[in-house]
Amino acid sequence: MSRTHDDRLPPLHPEAWSDATRLTLTGTVAPVREPEGGDGKGGPLNILRTIAHHPHLLEPFLGFAATLSARGVLPRRDHEILALRAAWNCRSPFEWGHHAIYASAAGLDDAEIERVAAGADAPGWGDTERCLLAAADELHAHQDLSDPTWAALRGRYDEAQLLEVPFVVGQYTMLSMVANATGVALEDGLPPLPD
Repeated sequence: MSRTHDDRLPPLHPEAWSDATRLTLTGTVAPVREPEGGDGKGGPLNILRTIAHHPHLLEPFLGFAATLSARGVLPRRDHEILALRAAWNCRSPFEWGHHAIYASAAGLDDAEIERVAAGADAPGWGDTERCLLAAADELHAHQDLSDPTWAALRGRYDEAQLLEVPFVVGQYTMLSMVANATGVALEDGLPPLPD
């Protein structure tokens, strides 16, 4: 599917924010800040400003997203491998660009970040990374995990971490859908989706 719908639903301009929306969005700047010089001038991410068109959804969504991101039990590196693969599978430039930065902060090097796009069979992955990438692909394709992939995950993670795997893939699949469908623009200075 070609992308010809950038800014179908432009991020809500700060002049249109209610006091509650302003308070909610201001609280997102420190934990998840866009690069200086982006559309929001270092303010809330474009996707959050787009979700702000639905103020009753914004705050509960941020609570869920913060719980998964800040209080998740998967190792951060593993979380970001799942997030990047979900973004790649959905061909979401917005989610890829942000998670490439988060993945780097979580310890993935540039070659590993690029290799996520090649998938589980790409040379250079260890068993854990291959397992995570296969899980993200299966969840994307079937909304389920095969018995061998589940067994491989089960051998590495506890119950809470196992539960978190589909939540992470689902979260970034959903955000990719929102970003792609509404035409959320990737802020300047972030890595593009690989070819």
